[in-house]
Amino acid sequence: MNNWISCAAAAAAMSMSSAPAFANQNVIKLSSDPANWAIQSGDYAGTRYSKLDQITTSNVGELKVAWTFSTGVLRGHEGGPLVVGDVMYVHTPFPNTVMALDLNDEQKIIWKYEPKQDGSVIAVMCCDTVNRGVQYAEGKILLHTADTSLIALDAKTGKELWKVVDGDPKKGATGTGAPLVVKNNVIVGVSGGEFGVRCYLTAYDLKSGKKVWRAYSMGPDADILVDPEKTMSLGKPVGKDSSLKTWNGDQWKIGGGPTWGYMAYDPDLNLIYYGTGNPSTWNPVQRTGPDGKPIDQKWAMTMFARDVDTGVAKWAYQMTPFDQWDYDGINEPILADLDIDGTKRKAVTHFDRNGFGYTWDRATGELLVAKKFDSEVNWSSGIDMDKSSPTYGRPKLVKKYEPFKTGVDDVTKGICPSSLGAKNEQPASYSKLTGLFYVPTNHMCMDYEPFKVRYAAGQPYVGATLTMYPAPDTPNLGNFIAWDGATGKIVWSKPERFSIWSGALTTAGGVAFYGTLEGYFKALDQKSGKELFKFRTPSGIVGNAMTYMHAGKQYVAVYSGVGGWAGIGLAAGLTDPEDGSGAVGGFASLKSYTATGGSLTAFSLP
Repeated sequence: MNNWISCAAAAAAMSMSSAPAFANQNVIKLSSDPANWAIQSGDYAGTRYSKLDQITTSNVGELKVAWTFSTGVLRGHEGGPLVVGDVMYVHTPFPNTVMALDLNDEQKIIWKYEPKQDGSVIAVMCCDTVNRGVQYAEGKILLHTADTSLIALDAKTGKELWKVVDGDPKKGATGTGAPLVVKNNVIVGVSGGEFGVRCYLTAYDLKSGKKVWRAYSMGPDADILVDPEKTMSLGKPVGKDSSLKTWNGDQWKIGGGPTWGYMAYDPDLNLIYYGTGNPSTWNPVQRTGPDGKPIDQKWAMTMFARDVDTGVAKWAYQMTPFDQWDYDGINEPILADLDIDGTKRKAVTHFDRNGFGYTWDRATGELLVAKKFDSEVNWSSGIDMDKSSPTYGRPKLVKKYEPFKTGVDDVTKGICPSSLGAKNEQPASYSKLTGLFYVPTNHMCMDYEPFKVRYAAGQPYVGATLTMYPAPDTPNLGNFIAWDGATGKIVWSKPERFSIWSGALTTAGGVAFYGTLEGYFKALDQKSGKELFKFRTPSGIVGNAMTYMHAGKQYVAVYSGVGGWAGIGLAAGLTDPEDGSGAVGGFASLKSYTATGGSLTAFSLP
């Protein structure tokens, strides 16, 4: 065994078994106060749940616009603002402006930070110029810009305290994800799977910006930070060269596996959870083994649990081995204690783009639940849950929906879900009131045509043409669902005209909030799914709903500003149906319902 790996694994084991875990106490204190929204996901567990209960199912219909704020930027406004005390921190898509607003003085701009970036980075941003939010910790605002700069700002003044460069945009690496501060580390991922970037997750020191560790998604054990004997997958050690053995030659060097999704953290286990995305290229025929047969391409499409101090993986689970559909596994993990088969389990739940909702034991990685959360999922008939089976934990593939079997330059028709996924980056919420997950979903299918593509640094390395359209059962492109994570069943479902690209919020008042691509901000009853409130904002909503308390009054707020992959046609002025990897054609009618914008709308009771 590599000596470095052995030492790192030993340190991780000590951290997990004997030494107490000390999370960042400032983040915990601030996020524990429901008056704040101090972290993008609401809390370390990623629940997007608030204890605020001033707005309830009985009065939410009385909500009025309290105030609005223009960001001054168009394109897709993903993520959401933060509130710490009497200050709201607002971010924008490229150029990634950050503003601090005084909630005591009519949202007066306290400071404004405008990072200096080369505009050429826009050309290598896959799916709009989005940014998924800033993070607050210990008087600092952490920003990850499009050109991969990680920047620490003074939260009071906006002054730049330190700056590090996380990747090379000239080779296709970009920054779109939200950082997460855990203990003394700022943890951030990178985009670039569509450009053949070998992606990674990196921890930087909060005080200095110095790199602490980096874990690649694929490659040698020392690069991906796994211990062959102690890192587990489905109850077994991953073994030596677990990644290298599943790639043909040195293809792993341009392997993809982006890490731009939201993350979660368990302070008791000292583990951070996150997903990795697609292997490069989207043409599966170009990723076969030396014998021309499929190989897994580990550890793309994987849920990882890593020790925060060392980065060494405790466990890993690959959702979609040998991905043929661009079913990125980057979607957020949510930590909750669930009663499964009569036993209380410390669980982590994840709604994958491939259409399956997974629940694992978050300490061991044991697979507890794996069920479809969209009725039209057809590329797989299910996940093999038989622990004695040689294919345990793997999807059961349906041959007619495998582009690899169809072949290069031939079209595989009727695959569900589309590459947008049954759910994409839009985060779900877990309500501690009902014990259910509330999930914004896509309800779309696709035709998929792989083509041969040659790698060149900084050039698109996609290798597939997509056509997207509604699932055959209904004309709606999205559903907002309530999901029982313990049983893997849909409790109720509310159809929407378009995919729901807005992150959900649940509150102790019994309400679930989200936005729609047409621009409606909606409130539903968590128990029944009944619509209780809706308001048309200036532009389509791809931002995440949030809530805070100020001067004794609860507010809910959301960005509007259509964009993201679903809204790229409108955001970037694209008209070719095949642009945006098929999203332009799939959402062609969206232009009849909304237009570009960039604003924040806050609501309160009269």
